[in-house]
Amino acid sequence: MTSGSTHHLLRLTTGLAVLAVASSVLAGCASGGVAITPRASGGVAITPGAPVVQIGSPLIGKPAPALAGTTLDGAPFDLASLRGSPVLVNFWASWCGPCRDEFPLLAAAEKRHAAEGLKVVGVLFKDDAAPARAFVADEKADWPTVADPGRTIAQPWAVLAPPQTYFIDRDGIVRDLQIGQVRDATELDAILAAILK
Repeated sequence: MTSGSTHHLLRLTTGLAVLAVASSVLAGCASGGVAITPRASGGVAITPGAPVVQIGSPLIGKPAPALAGTTLDGAPFDLASLRGSPVLVNFWASWCGPCRDEFPLLAAAEKRHAAEGLKVVGVLFKDDAAPARAFVADEKADWPTVADPGRTIAQPWAVLAPPQTYFIDRDGIVRDLQIGQVRDATELDAILAAILK
C-alpha cells in the first residue's frame, strides 16, 4: 500500500470514528450517552470502556464566532461586549436532561470565579422560549440566554447536540470545548483554568 493510500485510509477511518461518536452524542442528550471533549491537541483518542472520547476542533485557538441576538428576557446581547472577561458559552435546551444536570455546576462556577470575572452565556438550542424561561427561573440562573430559533448562531459554532460548552479567553479566543455534560466542579475547573489566567 502506498503512503498516499495509507493516509487516505487513516483519514477515512478517523472520519468514520468521529461520525460514530457524533451519532452517539446526538442520541446522548436524552439518555446521558457519551461525552466528547475536544482538545487543542487534536486527533481522535478512543479508549475502550472510557466515557469520554477526545477529538480536535477547528474553533480551538481561533476567535469565537459571532454571537448576537435577543435574550429570553427580550434584551439585546452581543458576545463582543464581554471582551476582556473569560466566558463560558453553553448551548442548552430545557428538554435536555444532561443540560438540566449541569446547570447548577455552571451557576456555582460563575459564583466561585466571580472575582476572576467569569461570565456565563447560554444559547438556546432547538427549544422554545417558554419552557426555557421557566427552567431558568426555577434554577435562578442569572446569566443571559440568547434565543436561536433559526439555529443561525449554532451553525458557525458547529453545535452537534446540547449540552455543548465553549471556553473563551479574555481576548475572545476559543481555548476549549466540552461536548456533552460537565460532570463535576473539578472537571469544570480544570477546563476553566485555561481561560481564567
